[in-house]
Amino acid sequence: MTYSVQLISQEEKEELAERYGKQVLFEIKSDIYGCCIKLLTGQSSAKSRWEENFYGAAYNIRSHGRMYVIKDPELGENQVRYDPQSKTCFLVNMDYYGWIKSLALSLAGDILEDEHSIYSVHGACLDFSGKGLCILGGSGVGKTTHTYGLLRDPKVRVVSDDWFFVRIFGQDLLGYGSEKNFYIRADLADIWTEFSDLVKKASFDQKGRAVVDLRWVIGKGRILPLTTLENLIILTRNQEEKEMKRELEPSEALRALEDNGYFNPHLLVENDFKDNIRRRFFAALLSRTRIWQINTVGSPDESQRLIRECLKD
Repeated sequence: MTYSVQLISQEEKEELAERYGKQVLFEIKSDIYGCCIKLLTGQSSAKSRWEENFYGAAYNIRSHGRMYVIKDPELGENQVRYDPQSKTCFLVNMDYYGWIKSLALSLAGDILEDEHSIYSVHGACLDFSGKGLCILGGSGVGKTTHTYGLLRDPKVRVVSDDWFFVRIFGQDLLGYGSEKNFYIRADLADIWTEFSDLVKKASFDQKGRAVVDLRWVIGKGRILPLTTLENLIILTRNQEEKEMKRELEPSEALRALEDNGYFNPHLLVENDFKDNIRRRFFAALLSRTRIWQINTVGSPDESQRLIRECLKD
């Protein structure tokens, strides 16, 4: 099951804020790449994971965006109402923290791409011997598996395993992380046993996910705030495709990203204006990076070998 997003007016926002105001026991301000995003909720589980996940912001800073996480028995599960004018989002009957944190990042991204020419990428951002690597792909193709597979190598450092922001400086693309900690699955160590101790220490929710400090395993020095992007890998899983690794031209890669919604199912606003912003950015990203497509139908070890071959070319 997924969630649905409905755009609302400022008047509707005011009505919802008044309706749900009594539920709000906690107000937490967090810094998401320079945006102050305020969580308003009565749910202690959402509050605690949010505080583990994001860096705190000073209480006297005015919020740029607001996110209510509340309950309403009159509505169905996983409802999202968003006012793009006031940057206020209501998450109704949503108990999966993975969506809550992704929508918080999307809220910050909505602000940053409109006003600051800073862009969201729903993917992993790694640094391989000083060269930034972006890993993109749809659900189930192994993006998380291969991100953590690469992190077994001491030469690989991580900016983000799920979502990062990009600024363009001339010909350079700088990828920035914004999360304090990482959100992992309980089955991570089933594939890569190097992460067994991390999984044992984690406190998993009913969805089998946990916010963890990856520094416990790889050390503080391998968590980077930013890197310069030079390589991009798109993961696919296609049993009918015989070619497991191939280099893509920017135009072909852009078509693949556009056809798949830039591999980001959490975009709050989709219209012609936003489409133009995102198309221009991803065209610039692809024109400045070397791009490969990896088909992950083989074993994790086989796909890891193909990915490492790309990084050595």
